[in-house]
Amino acid sequence: MLSQEFRWRGRSVRWERMGAGRDVVFCHGTPWSAELWRPHAEALARWFTVHLWDMPGYGSSSKDPDHRVSLDVQGELFADLLDHWGLDAPHVVAHDFGGAVSLRAALLHGRRYASLALVDVVALAPWGSDFFRLVRDHADVFSALPGPVHEGALRAYVSGASHAGLDGRALDSLVAPWLGADGQAAFYRQIAQADEAYTDEIEPRYGELDLPVLVVWGSEDTWLPLDRARRLQEAIPGAELAVIDGAGHLVQLDRPAALATTLTSWLSRVSAR
Repeated sequence: MLSQEFRWRGRSVRWERMGAGRDVVFCHGTPWSAELWRPHAEALARWFTVHLWDMPGYGSSSKDPDHRVSLDVQGELFADLLDHWGLDAPHVVAHDFGGAVSLRAALLHGRRYASLALVDVVALAPWGSDFFRLVRDHADVFSALPGPVHEGALRAYVSGASHAGLDGRALDSLVAPWLGADGQAAFYRQIAQADEAYTDEIEPRYGELDLPVLVVWGSEDTWLPLDRARRLQEAIPGAELAVIDGAGHLVQLDRPAALATTLTSWLSRVSAR
């Protein structure tokens, strides 16, 4: 569990800081948590002050059924969390939903970043796998599934994010937060509240971004295919593109060394400017 807590509008947001140097903030996506970024954060902590956090509704943060967990809420929360940390212009590394969250905090809430690395991010419609869209349209039905049926569907869904294949330990870790009555309800609740309107709202403004941006993508991502990366690069002035061969949506697990090398090289370069 992340060791620190930020209270925000009744929500408990768990976070952790490590290392020393220029600030780097990692943003996770769905249905993941900060634990997906932890190995990369721990490695970078040799040179940077690294911040991890779990969005409400995910990981070790609160999962109150009365609290919305949609992208508009998460973007506003992230902006306030940066203020809580006292960070004026950190480097930000975002994956999946974390991309939309960090982009909303910048474009709608005025937060400044030293640089932004967008790794297989939700940013351009259409997004979400076929299963994701099916659940979004029938969340009440899926929430009522018997526990073992839910777990089987969940394991198949999560496995589909990897191109290389997940070993049993990794798969168990990724599905664990979503098991049991509370976890199952939280899993389908966050999908039900996913809405492309929250990326449609900011997509026309990507041309306003005036900072170093790196778009990183797994070549075999079936959740968010590679064409999204090329479109996103074209939409953001001066953005660079790095394609990780042999990686799916879970590039952190499929090609960890390649991703670590890419991010370390990027952060070292933009920090020296």
